[in-house]
Amino acid sequence: MRLIITRPEEDASPLAKKLASLGHVGILLPLIRIIPRAAVQLPDGPWQAVCITSANAIRAATCPSHLKALPLLTVGPQSMAEARQQGFTRAAAHGGDVNGLSAYIASHLKPQDGPLLYLSGAETSADLTAKLKSKGFTVHREVVYDAEPMAPPELAAELETADGVLLYSPRTTMHWLSALQQLNLTTAAARLMHFCLSANVAAKLPKTFRIAVAESPDEAGMMSMLDRHTEPE
Repeated sequence: MRLIITRPEEDASPLAKKLASLGHVGILLPLIRIIPRAAVQLPDGPWQAVCITSANAIRAATCPSHLKALPLLTVGPQSMAEARQQGFTRAAAHGGDVNGLSAYIASHLKPQDGPLLYLSGAETSADLTAKLKSKGFTVHREVVYDAEPMAPPELAAELETADGVLLYSPRTTMHWLSALQQLNLTTAAARLMHFCLSANVAAKLPKTFRIAVAESPDEAGMMSMLDRHTEPE
């Protein structure tokens, strides 16, 4: 299948390689541009752990060595790999999404052991801070990047040959719909299969669209879903 990848360029390229290994063609059409915030000074803590929900947070933040010695908890393997590459030797992925990560933290960490440092973008698809605070944790959220929406002009041409689009977050899905509307392509896009990471992502789409939802909200779930929708030769 020819699949439109809507993720930021830093995440889209590795995904395109994975798709190619499975016999698919990835079409890179990022809908957001990641802009690190300049001169962000991360507080010293003490923290019992660092949390992220996107690899972009690790790329954007300048983390001192004492933070890299702490446990880093994230939602998926790609963010974990990026964190380890940046020197977080105790990085681990849990839960697949924000709900799963907050549930893991609640069952494996204790509020009395210290506050959590949450590195994020200005906009998030789910409120990890509120979820953790409701479980008794003290959380300091530090915004380290902004995400600027884009409407790639080549979308019209690529839409003609694409079979589907990969959507990983409610926020990106809203950017996708906005780009379609700006370029008058909503009707043309309705024929594509919209492969969604979760039901929360799918809920942002019009009910007239063709929609598939991954059985688990992670990369493995997305790839398994593609396998089920790939027609045999």
